[in-house]
Amino acid sequence: MGGTTIRWLLRAVETAVRLPTFARTGQFGDGREAAVRDRVLARIPAGDPDAVLAAMDDFARHSSMLVNVGDEKGLILDAAVSRTRPKVVLELGTYCGYSAVRMARALPRNARLVSVEFCADNARVARAIIAHAGLADRVSVVVGTIGDGGETVQRLVDEHQFTPGTVDFIFIDHAKQAYLPDLKTILEAGWLHPGTVVVADNVRIPGAPAYLAYMRGENGRSWRTVEHRTHVEYQSLFADLVLESEYLGAPA
Repeated sequence: MGGTTIRWLLRAVETAVRLPTFARTGQFGDGREAAVRDRVLARIPAGDPDAVLAAMDDFARHSSMLVNVGDEKGLILDAAVSRTRPKVVLELGTYCGYSAVRMARALPRNARLVSVEFCADNARVARAIIAHAGLADRVSVVVGTIGDGGETVQRLVDEHQFTPGTVDFIFIDHAKQAYLPDLKTILEAGWLHPGTVVVADNVRIPGAPAYLAYMRGENGRSWRTVEHRTHVEYQSLFADLVLESEYLGAPA
């Protein structure tokens, strides 16, 4: 077995081991998030989001694992954004800003993306990367969590004008056990409308079984879901699942 294959297998194992840890802690805390920020700011010309994404992908593949949605699953996200053409996007789980950059670069000038991140350190890294990509005018990063008893939900209402029927697209990629409770909180707030699209990453690994069961149970009733079979970010050994769900409205 060659050295390249061994390194690839070690990185695949690292991915499988670290993803569940990330679901609990929100970051690895070993400096890799700051390191990718510093590399982007030092080596990539400002205002080039495609180059920023390429640099982050290269860092994750060859330097230190990052739990971005990644380049393979990123194409699924790209296609969903392109089909939906959203004016208001909500992201749950900013991490280093990769998916925010990925989505925001495809949005029209009058569109906006609000990303909720519970780790303040990650939020600072993400803001720097988003600004360097030239997208700070359409992306806001809010430190908080939908499940904090209403504080963050109220901030989204007060500071970002999240009112009934305003959210066109949601990308969910934060704590996996929060996928379904947070979606239900958003539904209760009334922010969605028929045609709103919700994309959820890592539904198989680390796994969001309650969310998967809910979407399967509601398929054809309040949601129409496509299950995209893909791989865990930055390798091809471990299978993953991305759900793309269109809201049909509350069942009669």
